Amino acid sequence: MSVYKVVEIIGTSSESWEGAAMAAVTKARETIRQVRVAEVVEQDLDLDDGGGATFRTKLRLSFKYEDEK
Repeated sequence: MSVYKVVEIIGTSSESWEGAAMAAVTKARETIRQVRVAEVVEQDLDLDDGGGATFRTKLRLSFKYEDEK
């Protein structure tokens, strides 16, 4: 039997939504083990006054709880 937890995270990138998603997953993997699925929930742009934009991707991550030893 397996148990999974689901959390939402948001990544940002100046290049692309894909880059934002990978930045979020890469950072999450620094502290979360056994990440199994990253589902894109939402994508948007954070627009600045100078005409620039930051790509933002919201992800739903699921990871497996580890058995205690």
